[in-house]
Amino acid sequence: MGRYMETLTIERGGFRIKVPESWWEFDVRPESRDDSIRRMVDERIAQYPELAQYRDTYVGFLRRSAADAWKSGAMYCGCMAESFGGDTPITGSVTVSLVGGRTREGAPLSNDPAAIAAQLAPKEAHREGDSWRKVTTVDIPGVGPAARTYGIEDIPIPEDSLGRTIRAVLMQTFVPVPGQEGKVALIAGSSQVLDLADSFFDIFDAITSTFRFAD
Repeated sequence: MGRYMETLTIERGGFRIKVPESWWEFDVRPESRDDSIRRMVDERIAQYPELAQYRDTYVGFLRRSAADAWKSGAMYCGCMAESFGGDTPITGSVTVSLVGGRTREGAPLSNDPAAIAAQLAPKEAHREGDSWRKVTTVDIPGVGPAARTYGIEDIPIPEDSLGRTIRAVLMQTFVPVPGQEGKVALIAGSSQVLDLADSFFDIFDAITSTFRFAD
């Protein structure tokens, strides 16, 4: 995955982050995202005709990612959908959301990384093929400590009445927002390509390490 060394800086209200230059970004609003995704896929296939066979896969993946990003209140959603010569395209996404929570009494929840990590539950895999989750804290250069989970998790499908899940590589990093009690920037990276879990953990960690709050 060395082709992702070139990066693009994304700036939004309150933060900036660097992502691989080849990743997609699009409007996630329900009224306009389908047209935006179709145009972007058509433009990419025009540049790389060998991707035409994966058009439906790309469109479906990007639509799901856009819908999930919108529901989570994401301020940024970036996706990769590439072919490296195999039979199945490799897909992944990163979203950045500003979130907060309150106690039952209405007070803001602590955004201290150690306190957040203490509330996140690790999960062990008891046999091969089980889902799992690790909880830790990391230090983001220029930002400071943050709580993090990573693993292979079963993610509920939004608005699915049958309660079905999708198994995915997932990393979530909770970065405290300076001066805003209870607020965190949630940087979430996910991919359904489980065989490349370690590679995606490296990619998501590298992207997250570029996160900075705007001056």
